[in-house]
Amino acid sequence: MLGQEFVSAASIAASVLFILSLGGLSNQEKAKRAVWYGIVGMAVAVFFTAFGPGIGGYWWLIPMMLIGAAIGIYLAKKVEMTEMPQLVAALHSFVGLAAVFVAWSADLERRRVMAAQAADASTEAFSAFAALVATKAPDELMFLQVEVVLGIFIGAVTFTGSVIAFGKLAGKVDGKPKQLPGGHMLNAGAAALSLLLAIMYLNGAGFWTLILLAALAFFIGYHLIMGIGGADMPVVVSMLNSYSGWAAAAIGFTLSNDLLIVTGALVGSSGAILSYIMCKAMNRNFVSVILGGFGGTQGPAAEIEGEQVAIDANGVASALNDADSVIIVPGYGMAVAQAQTAVSDLVRKLRAAGKEVRFGIHPVAGRLPGHMNVLLAEAKVPYDIVLEMDEINDDFASTDVVIVIGSNDIVNPAAEEDPNSPIAGMPVLKVWEAKQVFICKRGQGTGYSGIENPLFFKENSRMFYGDARDSINSLLPMVE
Repeated sequence: MLGQEFVSAASIAASVLFILSLGGLSNQEKAKRAVWYGIVGMAVAVFFTAFGPGIGGYWWLIPMMLIGAAIGIYLAKKVEMTEMPQLVAALHSFVGLAAVFVAWSADLERRRVMAAQAADASTEAFSAFAALVATKAPDELMFLQVEVVLGIFIGAVTFTGSVIAFGKLAGKVDGKPKQLPGGHMLNAGAAALSLLLAIMYLNGAGFWTLILLAALAFFIGYHLIMGIGGADMPVVVSMLNSYSGWAAAAIGFTLSNDLLIVTGALVGSSGAILSYIMCKAMNRNFVSVILGGFGGTQGPAAEIEGEQVAIDANGVASALNDADSVIIVPGYGMAVAQAQTAVSDLVRKLRAAGKEVRFGIHPVAGRLPGHMNVLLAEAKVPYDIVLEMDEINDDFASTDVVIVIGSNDIVNPAAEEDPNSPIAGMPVLKVWEAKQVFICKRGQGTGYSGIENPLFFKENSRMFYGDARDSINSLLPMVE
């Protein structure tokens, strides 16, 4: 068993590695190294925590760690990139549920220690967390109870919210915003009751208050995320990431674990900052994201005139051969079709022909921040031609051809033209300003969010129907 000085040193080292990991992820060229920093940091954290002072029960602890590691390796190998957003949401739910269980256990240990002290029994036999509780003064125990309340509430909201987010991302739950009768008043009432239960608990009420508190928080998490539309789920995943971090930080205070506090604060603050950036990119109110219930329609949508005109591979290839500048806008459909390699091959062929080819990436393209960047990096697309929305949006008007692959909301002109649209005011890629726009889609559906796109009906737009990978591959032999 390792001494406390080793555990403290390991906590500092792991914290530094996590900070380096987070900082490195901001740069595509350093991202792989940054991931290894995180892996090593977590390995150090787990090892020195598991074999720290006062820890026992290795006969079940080690098998459970091995089982968890085996499940993680299996999922990492099995899960496709298209399923990564829902996997992230599922992992957030585990963090939230763990916070609830740890907080419950912490209070049960507190009660056990206090019962022993009230009976004037010896506390020398206590180990691990119970031994720590036995050394706390009354005011410190009060702070412990506050930390338990925060851990349960934030963790429970994170758990059910993440489960619903997983369901919506996986298509198992309807992506349209739905709320029970009463809407936000139900959430407010549940929050008020949660506060009342917390006050009762802090004033000596029984363990039942913490069970009811968790139940109410479970409901709040469920109802908040059910009230959010599918078009806004990328922001929701980011916000739930932040919640899971704050839940971990609260439990870190409870357990007096500095590493959990630092790690939780890093995850919580970075998730909140990312959510704020994404809200700005979608013209959403940050407070509305926290409270839920956005992403629905604002009134009757504008009628769309015209019809969708299809084009075959010969027509698209002819336009590409005549073009001098091309912009490709990828979306979730590219991920579903696993078309990134075919797209990369097309880009290499077009650039070899002397054409200017670039990518336009919206901040919330796909269903997870950075989703498209990862796919393109995987296909070895050069970093310097992958541009963010603000860098490329003014260039569409001077572009000959735009190819949209599986995108809907991020290229929807209704965001600017229809004040009643669910995405009204959201900054979008202005692909319709180009001379010609080709949209790769499987069919005439409205996509994940259920919002119709007037782009598909514009005179300079043509629908290139079919599986994105097959469609792009069919262009390769025709491009000169």
